Amino acid sequence: MSPKLKRMSGAEAIEIFRKLGFEIAGQRGNHVKLVRIGRDGERKILTIPTHKELDAGTLHAIVRQAGRFVEPQVLGQRFYTP
Repeated sequence: MSPKLKRMSGAEAIEIFRKLGFEIAGQRGNHVKLVRIGRDGERKILTIPTHKELDAGTLHAIVRQAGRFVEPQVLGQRFYTP
């Protein structure tokens, strides 16, 4: 059986990414831009809506995008049910 995405709000997702080294760089409307500077000096950017509950597809897309910057195992522990 494959792991299932946890249901969470945008604020919860933002807090998880802040613990993973991202910082809030700005907000436009209900979307927060998170930035982390990589070892190579490249800016890693994620945009997360601050909805009360993120749609599964939206959260999946955010986690997939973050997988380019963060180890998939680390993301799996925080965003998927065991």
